[in-house]
Amino acid sequence: MSYNIGYEENAIAWTEAPDRLRALAKQRFRWAFGTLQCMRKHLDALFRPRYGALGFIALPNVWIFQILFPLISPVMDLMLLYTLIAGGIDWLEHREGYSSTNLRQVLFYYALFLAIDWVSACFAFILEKKENWRLLWWLFLQRFCYRQVMYYVMIKSVAVATRGAAVGWGKLDRKATAEAQS
Repeated sequence: MSYNIGYEENAIAWTEAPDRLRALAKQRFRWAFGTLQCMRKHLDALFRPRYGALGFIALPNVWIFQILFPLISPVMDLMLLYTLIAGGIDWLEHREGYSSTNLRQVLFYYALFLAIDWVSACFAFILEKKENWRLLWWLFLQRFCYRQVMYYVMIKSVAVATRGAAVGWGKLDRKATAEAQS
C-alpha cells in the first residue's frame, strides 16, 4: 500500500539540532557541499526552456542566493568595517578638516539594508498565521553572528569542491538533551 502526501500544513517533525557552534558548522557544511554537488549535477538544466521554471527560476535562485551572495557578502562586511575604521582614523588625524559625508552615506545605506531586511522578515511573519513575533528580535543575532558562520561554511565548501576532495556525510552526535515543545 503506498501513500502520497502532497502537503500537510500542520505536520510536525521531531529532530535534534546541533547544540554547539562546531557541530552547526559541520552540519551546514554538509548541506552547502550537497547543494554544490546538486547544482553541478544539474548544470545542464540551467536556462534551458525544456526544464521550465526549474531552469529559469529555481536553479538561478539557488546559484544567486545560496552560493553567490554568501561568497560575496563577507567582502561587503569587510568593506563596511574598513570604512568605519578608516573614517575613525581620518577623524583622529584631521579633526578640524574632517568631513563625515562618506561615513554617513555608508551608514545610511547599511541602515537602509538592515531596515529592508527587517521589513522583509516582518512580511514573512505576517504571512504566517500563528508566528511568535518575539522571535523577530533574533534577526539581529542572525545578521551579525549566524551569517558569519555561513560565510565560512560556503567558502570552505567551494574550496573543498574546487580541490575535488571527497567529502563524507559525517555524523551528528545525538545527545537527547532537547526538550519537546508543543
